[in-house]
Amino acid sequence: MNAIRTLGALRESGATPVSVRDELRRNLLSRLERREPLFPGVIGFDETVVPQLVNAILSRHDFILLGLRGQAKTRLLRSLTALLDEVTPVVPGCPLNSHPLSPVGRHARRRVAEEGDDLEIGWLRREERYREKLATPDITIADLIGDVDPIKAATRRLDLDDEEVIHYGLVPRTNRGVFGVNELPDLPTRIQVGLLNILEEKDVQIRGFPIRLPVDVLLAFTANPEDYTNRGSIITPLRDRIESQIHTHYPLTLEEGIRITRQEAWLDRGDEAPAVTVPAWFEEIVEETAVQARTSSFVDQNSGVSARMTIALAENLVSNAERRAVRLGLQRTTPRVSDLFAAIPAVSGKIELVYEGEREGPVAVARAILGRAVKAVFDRALPDPYRDDGAASIYEPLVKWFRAGNRVEVSDETTPDAYVEELRRVEDLESLARNFFPLSREDDETRGATMELVLEGLHQASLLGKEDGLRGTRYSDAFDEMTRELEDDR
Repeated sequence: MNAIRTLGALRESGATPVSVRDELRRNLLSRLERREPLFPGVIGFDETVVPQLVNAILSRHDFILLGLRGQAKTRLLRSLTALLDEVTPVVPGCPLNSHPLSPVGRHARRRVAEEGDDLEIGWLRREERYREKLATPDITIADLIGDVDPIKAATRRLDLDDEEVIHYGLVPRTNRGVFGVNELPDLPTRIQVGLLNILEEKDVQIRGFPIRLPVDVLLAFTANPEDYTNRGSIITPLRDRIESQIHTHYPLTLEEGIRITRQEAWLDRGDEAPAVTVPAWFEEIVEETAVQARTSSFVDQNSGVSARMTIALAENLVSNAERRAVRLGLQRTTPRVSDLFAAIPAVSGKIELVYEGEREGPVAVARAILGRAVKAVFDRALPDPYRDDGAASIYEPLVKWFRAGNRVEVSDETTPDAYVEELRRVEDLESLARNFFPLSREDDETRGATMELVLEGLHQASLLGKEDGLRGTRYSDAFDEMTRELEDDR
C-alpha cells in the first residue's frame, strides 16, 4: 500500500478513510477469526481481562483499566498498536495526521486544495500512532489540548485569530490513533474537564477559537483504586463518559506468575558470565514470595504487591549466585537458599507496610515473607512434620542429630565442594532431598541447594534453630537456640 505516492493514486486505489475505532474493530475481528494471539506477552488475562477488553474494542468504547500496581495495565495499552493497520496515509507536515482524503485543520486543507491529486502523501507506521501521558499535577490544558503560539504568529506573520497559530497538544496530535493516560485520578480536576468534549462530542476547542476540530482518537486510561482516596479522584462526568471499566488482577495461579517472571526477568546473562541454573522449585519460592506478601498482615494490601517484586527478586538471586561464581572461579553454579535471603533488598523496597509492619521494619518483614515462601514450597513437597499418622517420623533421625549438639554452617560464598560436604554431615538429609526433590540433571551443588532447602523448611516449621551471621547461617537444635536467646535477653 505504501508504494502509493500521490493523492491521485490513492483515489484510484479505492482507499477510503476509516475511523480508528473501526480500524481496531476490523483488525480485531480478523485476528479472532484466525485465532491469533491478541495481546502477546500478557499472561494470565486470557479468561478474565482480555474478553472484557475485546468487548470494549468491538463496541468502539473508550475504556479504563482499573487495578493495583504491576498488573500489566500499561503493557495492555501499548499492545493496542498491534491492532492498527501497519501503515496509514497522511498529509505530510500536518500535525494532526490528516488523512489525504479527509483533511482536518487548515494546514492540511490548504495543501490538498493547492496541490490536488499531485500532492505527495506520507505514510505513518502503527507505532507512531500511539502516544501516552503520565498524569501529573503540573499538566496543563496546553499540554493535552493545545494553545495559541505567539512565537509562531510572529515568525510567520499570522494574525492571532488565524487557526494556524495554534500549537496543538498531545491529544490532537494523536488524531487517528490511540492516546493513553496513566494514573488518571492524578490528573487535576480542571484538566479532566478538558477531556469531556473529546470523549462525548469527539472534538476540541482551543482558546475560544470558533472552530470545531473533530478528533478521531481512542482514549484509554489506567488507574489504581488506591488513588481514588489517597491522591485524587475521577470526576463523575468524566467517569460517566468512559464507556467500559475493566478490572485487572494479579496472577491467579503460581504457574502464571512463574511464566511472567521468566518472561520479564533478566536471567540469561550471556556467554561472558558464569551460567546460573535456577531449579524449578526455586522459581516456585520466588513466585510464592509474592503470594505470601499479598496475604501478609504486615503489608498494605490496598497498595498491592507488584509483579516487579518477583522479577527483581529473581534477578538479585541470580546476581548473588553469579557473584559467588566469579569470586570462586566457577563456570557454572546454582542458587542457594542463602542467596535468596541475600536478595532481601528486592523485597523490602517493593512492599508498602501497615503500622505493625513499620514497627517490625521492612527488612524483618521481608525476611519473614521469604521464610513463609520457603515453608510453602517445603510443605507442598514433603510431609507435614506435625502429622499424627507417622509420616513425620522421616525427620526423626535428622532432628536427633541436631539434638546431639551438632550444628551446620552454610554460606553463600562457600565453595561448592565445602558446601555439599558440610550438608552431608547431617544424618538422612541427603536421602530426604533425593526422595522429595528429584533432579533432572544430578549436580552436587544443586543437590546441596535442595538439602539446604530441607533445613530451612524445618527451621520454618520450628523443628530447627537458625542463627544468621555476617559470615553465613548456622542451623542447630531448636531448643538450644531458644536457650541461647533467653540467655542473651538476660
